[in-house]
Amino acid sequence: MPKDPAGHLIPGRLPAPRQVPAAIVRPEYVGRAAPRPNTGGDRYSPEEVERIRASGRIAAGAIEAASAAIRPGVTTAELDRIVHEYVIGHGAYPSTLGYRGFPASSCTSVNEVICHGIPDDTVLDEGDLVNLDVTAYLDGMHGDTNATFLVGDAAEETRLLVERTREALARAIKTVAPGRRVNVIGRAIEAYAKRFGYGVVRDYTGHGVGRAFHTGLVIPHYDAPEHDTIMEPGMVFTIEPMLTLGTTEWDLWADDWTVVTRDRSLTAQFEHTLVVTERGAEILTLP
Repeated sequence: MPKDPAGHLIPGRLPAPRQVPAAIVRPEYVGRAAPRPNTGGDRYSPEEVERIRASGRIAAGAIEAASAAIRPGVTTAELDRIVHEYVIGHGAYPSTLGYRGFPASSCTSVNEVICHGIPDDTVLDEGDLVNLDVTAYLDGMHGDTNATFLVGDAAEETRLLVERTREALARAIKTVAPGRRVNVIGRAIEAYAKRFGYGVVRDYTGHGVGRAFHTGLVIPHYDAPEHDTIMEPGMVFTIEPMLTLGTTEWDLWADDWTVVTRDRSLTAQFEHTLVVTERGAEILTLP
């Protein structure tokens, strides 16, 4: 079981590479070292927004399907299998598979893993938490979402961290409106998290998404006045706060993907893709 004597995660064994039917259209970066630079901007027509919504609905449905299997004794590789089969079963491509070499169809981040955990033979234990991060690519558009789940009967501080991280995302979405700077999003998250003494991860952020998996637009989750992009109707991006029970400093595993809290404190995350509307925001990643 891939945990050290202190109960902290260590790398596990990866499953065999998952296959995608040839008829499913791949994103342009599959088979390449890196994606091409985004040149399409971050605003979308109503028709394009509906295509992002279709992708987002598949990603959300995949998380819903995999979360139903979460219980002690299940491996993160099994959750990834469920995600993979759901996404390809709906005619979409799992965006993480082959993105800059990432080997799986989802990210499964357990306990102290902030983000980008690689599904493997890690066995979920009673009291763990696990974040499922899924992006689906369909009809030229990506839809990106994630959610954190408790495994069995978790401690009160674990449950509250998950509940409050979900609430931080909800509060952040309420700040979205045309004419505002994106910094208001992070200001709302940080102000709420500070009430409970939680850390707010700074180095991993929300991002523009749609034609590209990551467009280059940065959405900070902390008060960052230097990020002063003005929100406009039709803009599409993710908000995905990562809160911790301890430090916001992190270590990167040798796989170049798995990011863990330096003090190995628990961390939770929630994410939606949304579009800026004339009055506020609309979530595009609902089942």
